[in-house]
Amino acid sequence: MKFNKIVFPTDFSHTGDAALSFATALARDTGAVLLIVHVEETPLAYGSGDMYYGPPSPDPEQLQAMLMKVVPDDPAVACQHHLITGHPPEALARLVEEENADLIVMGTHGRSGLTRLLMGSVAEQVVRRAPCPVLTYKKPATKLATD
Repeated sequence: MKFNKIVFPTDFSHTGDAALSFATALARDTGAVLLIVHVEETPLAYGSGDMYYGPPSPDPEQLQAMLMKVVPDDPAVACQHHLITGHPPEALARLVEEENADLIVMGTHGRSGLTRLLMGSVAEQVVRRAPCPVLTYKKPATKLATD
């Protein structure tokens, strides 16, 4: 299979570290450019009296600096960094179309049950909206040593 562009979305969590290694390997083995992306969500207003916009997020310059630190673990892999704004599933779908990307490789927290119900799954929403295949990567649980 040949890929020209692979999108790797990051939320700067450790969940994405293993997925980045996987995306890097795919990009290296297929000669693809790795598009490393962070989606800055627009603030949501909560309507109960005064408007509350949640905790302050880093400014765009800080986010860009954080994004530039996310790099493939193989320096031979070409990459581009994109800081975009919007609702992550929609913004990623738009970027994929604009860049004519072939694949999205993203980490997933693997939440289930009540946590997933309350928080939703960004990965699931991306799978539903993406105009290309999406590979989700859940970091394997570490096994406890037993005697």
